Amino acid sequence: MTGFALPRALRGLCALAALATLCGCAAEAPRTVRPPAKVVPSDDPRPVAGLIRVTPRDGTRNVRAADRFEVRVRQGRLERVRAVRVRDGVRRPVAGRIAPDGRSWRPSGRRIALAARYTVDAVARDAAGHRATEHAEFRTYVPAHRFVAVLTPTPGATVGTGMIVSFGFSRPVTDRAAVERAIRVTARPGTEVAGHWFGPSRLDFRPRHRWTPGSLVTVDLRLRDVRAAPGVYGLQRRTVTFGVGRDQVSTVDAATHTMRVVRAGRPLRTVPVTTGAPGTETYTGRMVISEKWPVTRMNGDTVGFGGAYDIKDVPHAMRLTATGTFLHGNYWLPPEAFGSRNLSHGCIGLRDAEHGDTTTPAAWFYGASLVGDTVEVINSGRRPVLPDNGLGGWNLTWDQWLAGSALGVD
Repeated sequence: MTGFALPRALRGLCALAALATLCGCAAEAPRTVRPPAKVVPSDDPRPVAGLIRVTPRDGTRNVRAADRFEVRVRQGRLERVRAVRVRDGVRRPVAGRIAPDGRSWRPSGRRIALAARYTVDAVARDAAGHRATEHAEFRTYVPAHRFVAVLTPTPGATVGTGMIVSFGFSRPVTDRAAVERAIRVTARPGTEVAGHWFGPSRLDFRPRHRWTPGSLVTVDLRLRDVRAAPGVYGLQRRTVTFGVGRDQVSTVDAATHTMRVVRAGRPLRTVPVTTGAPGTETYTGRMVISEKWPVTRMNGDTVGFGGAYDIKDVPHAMRLTATGTFLHGNYWLPPEAFGSRNLSHGCIGLRDAEHGDTTTPAAWFYGASLVGDTVEVINSGRRPVLPDNGLGGWNLTWDQWLAGSALGVD
């Protein structure tokens, strides 16, 4: 049989190829090497689902003041968070900050406002650079009951150095620590000030010693949304100030029927008085002038004396206790009674005139006195005034005063 014969040169090439195959080193086609693709940030809003999480969740209702409020990302970084609060028809931005690692945002305030609507808009990028946005809205709890505090003294007033800051609450307080913590009373120049509770509806503040003359006292009231009792939350958020005038202390000696007035440590004047008669003696102890009235009515029916008296035009009246002890002018007793006999139902009387004589001892003392001045009664034979009867807190030692605080003693 005749076969097909390859040319000699071609036979040589085939032999070389076969040998290379047997040796396991067959040649491969050359490859093209490309650099890795770069991740380019994109505004394509299609990152990993649920990248941004807002707490409380969108649509939540009845969020409480102490509930958690934050924005977080599972990966990537937050770029921007804008939160807005709407309450009482007023829109206000909510201040906050993104954490240094970019993973979370929290508001600057500690508590969520009640009876409000919040909106949150957040922007973030995931690990691949994709942009994500999230919008959430939630509503906070609307309290069924609110409480307010009534402050003594009047904001902006100038008072005496014995002034005690007193709050009366419109509803009983069971969480006293929370309410006391929300009220701050400070002075310039600085001094130690503490609170003391007199029952569930009254909280007083006083310094260790009387205020320094010329002090500016600031009352910072942060009761809004503070829980005072189950279902009861505060309404007020305000800051007020009052000034402290000169230092004046008056000492009434029921045994000698006199009142010695000392201002800035120096005797100013001694005036004759009449105090409570036997059986209706005047309280002893330190009291504070809490009100001043040029003329007022005094009726025995209002303080348990029946029809013993009803005087429609008592002049130069200054209240010392809540139960009706006044230091006031008296025109119906004979002038010789002052400085010699105690004839009142418990008040301290100074000689006065019925028709506004400005030269009488009562008129002088009224003009020389401030709300907040201290009046101390000695030698009357009656027990000391209770510390919650008017502004009687100076009858407690400092340790006794601190024991009445809900915040404990350091």
